[in-house]
Amino acid sequence: MSDLVVLERPTETIAWLTLNRPEKKNALSVELRDQGTEVLAALADDDALRCLVVTGAGDTFSAGFDLKEFDAAAGDPAIWNALWESSDRWHQAWIGFPLPTVAAVNGPALAGGFDVAVMCDLRVVAETAWFAHPEIGFGDVVYGPLHDLIGGSRARDLALTGRRMDASEAFALGVANRLVPAERVVDEARAVAEAIAAAPRDVLMRMKAKIQRRAGVLSGATLEL
Repeated sequence: MSDLVVLERPTETIAWLTLNRPEKKNALSVELRDQGTEVLAALADDDALRCLVVTGAGDTFSAGFDLKEFDAAAGDPAIWNALWESSDRWHQAWIGFPLPTVAAVNGPALAGGFDVAVMCDLRVVAETAWFAHPEIGFGDVVYGPLHDLIGGSRARDLALTGRRMDASEAFALGVANRLVPAERVVDEARAVAEAIAAAPRDVLMRMKAKIQRRAGVLSGATLEL
């Protein structure tokens, strides 16, 4: 497996996925997204799994999509289409994942990184983390999952202004389910995953299906969400 996506299994029932481009603030390149999508597909079929945790290497959760790839795609419809098809597969793999997911947000989560955190079921957030949708300056924001999480008025504020939201506000709005010092993010996320994984797998799958039906964002391309 590429070191862009590192998969660990601390226990049989818990998987730990690390976005591993720390030198690029864990920017979500096409290669990282495609490899991550393959990993998610394999985990979705793992009969032992009960909970998946995702985090970022270093001090950043993810800075979002790799903007250099947008520059490379400009003026080339084939590359542009491939970029968005990769994006759709990545987002649908998260939204449609059949078991509970936990984001261990160890640092800033921007744009597509913010999306990954929001598409998880729960978020353990470092007090030093912050969130923003700066991509509103040049493209559409993935809106549906954020709206489902915090409601229309607050989601529109974040999506339309691109403003920075610090960790304390994220906790107040319900984006962060747990707010902890940065050095405790891993331990707290592990504890949350262990609590989830104590439940029977079939029950967790039924609960996740209910969550997905209620959210109503299981279908649609990235720009339609």
